[in-house]
Amino acid sequence: MVHNGELGDSLQSIPSALQPYVVERDRLATQGRPVFRGFAWIVVILAAVFVGLQFIRPVLTNPPVTADLQAPPDVKQILRTSCYSCHSNETQLPWFDRIVPAYWIAARDVRDGRKHLNFSEIGNLPAAQQRAFLFESVSQIELGAMPLPAYKRVHPDSVVTPQQLAVLKTYLTPSSPNAPASSDVITAANAQYDKWIQSAGAAPEVSPAPNGIGFLPDYKNWKAISSTERVDNHTMRQIFGNDVAVKAIAENHINPWPEGAAFAKVAWFQQADDKGLVRPGAFFQVEFMIRDREKYASTLGWGWARWRGADLKPYGKDAAFTGECVSCHKPLRNTDYVFTMPILGQQ
Repeated sequence: MVHNGELGDSLQSIPSALQPYVVERDRLATQGRPVFRGFAWIVVILAAVFVGLQFIRPVLTNPPVTADLQAPPDVKQILRTSCYSCHSNETQLPWFDRIVPAYWIAARDVRDGRKHLNFSEIGNLPAAQQRAFLFESVSQIELGAMPLPAYKRVHPDSVVTPQQLAVLKTYLTPSSPNAPASSDVITAANAQYDKWIQSAGAAPEVSPAPNGIGFLPDYKNWKAISSTERVDNHTMRQIFGNDVAVKAIAENHINPWPEGAAFAKVAWFQQADDKGLVRPGAFFQVEFMIRDREKYASTLGWGWARWRGADLKPYGKDAAFTGECVSCHKPLRNTDYVFTMPILGQQ
């Protein structure tokens, strides 16, 4: 390239056939300087913004471990590798999670994780409640909801293998079967069950749930769509669906579930007889999920309610109890926040 003052002299030394190309080359080079300078300034500004953002960091500390989970070493190691980063006071972020904006996501996930389940403090809870949290955690692992799919993609070491899942499930499974119940206990449970069946058309006086959802006595006339059990508290559960839910199942339109779909999950304590057969024992609880995306927009589009005991006492001190339901079901976004899948093909 030559200076403008030298252009005439330089062109004289270049064959006439090539002179137009030389002139065009110099013109394009001159025009490209402002574009390059502009791009360079954009890079500088973006770099400055990126550096500045590193100083906007939510506080994320590790409080003291006050009541750590007590479990066998193999169980503890699985949970420590796959869960403790977000669900304990022993968070250790890898280098790439310390860089903003990844750090913002990590800090949010840790805050939310500790709020729902903190293994560093779980020992402060009653033993039954501890096992309930562990059962919920293992269920979410089995369904692929935990660790979060996005988290597993960048933290492959957190993936729980089938062998590790088997270890966790074995830990939660009682080592011995239920002891046979006495004849008096069986007779009382049978009488309670018969009363439950016979009262299908009755409308008992039951207080509404703290969030305002009223009891739905007609659920006993709904169709059974699935069943499950919980080994952590020795309960067996039957899930019923209303007409809207049953129609959706028949048409395989269950993800998402349609407006108006409702489920009732009824739980009884397991009861074994002298032959080892397990049957429904005392009534434990009934809980509902009601689909209304607008009305229950703040709780994943589902209304939640639960009544416990034969006297059907509403669960929860206030409407905030739904936070327990939401935090438990939230990871199940891929199944429209439903744990137990129905038996398909029902009419």
